[in-house]
Amino acid sequence: MSEAVREAAKKGRPEFRNVGIGDITSKYRMPPSAVVSILHRVSGAGLFLFLPFLLYLLQESLRSEISFAHFAGIVDNWFAKIILLGLSWAYLHHFTAGVRHLFMDNHLALDKDAAQKTARWVLIISLVLTALVALKLFGVF
Repeated sequence: MSEAVREAAKKGRPEFRNVGIGDITSKYRMPPSAVVSILHRVSGAGLFLFLPFLLYLLQESLRSEISFAHFAGIVDNWFAKIILLGLSWAYLHHFTAGVRHLFMDNHLALDKDAAQKTARWVLIISLVLTALVALKLFGVF
C-alpha cells in the first residue's frame, strides 16, 4: 500500500481506485441512454466490419438468375440467417438511434427524463423491428 493511501485511510478520507470491467457490470447501473449510446457504437462497428459480406451478398443477388439461386442457397443456411439477423439488428438499432440523435441535434428531448424516454423507445422499436425481421427470415410469414 502506498504512503498516500495509508495517509488517506488515517484521515478518514474516501479511497478511490480504478474501475474495472467487472465493477461496471456488477456495481454500476447504466441509464438507458448510456446503453443506447454504447449499442449505437457497437452496431456501427459491426456494420462497418461486415460491409464486405453485405456487398458480396448484394452482388450475388443482382448478378444473374444463377447467382441469385446461389445467393438463396447461402441465405438458406441457419448460420447465415443468424448472421443476417444480427446485421439486421445492427442496422435497425443504428438507424433508430441515429433518428434519436437527429432530434437531439435539433434541441429536442435533451432534458434527462425525455432523453431516457427516447432511449427506451429506441431499444423497444429496434427490438420489435428485429423480431419482425426474424419472423420473416425464418419463414413464419
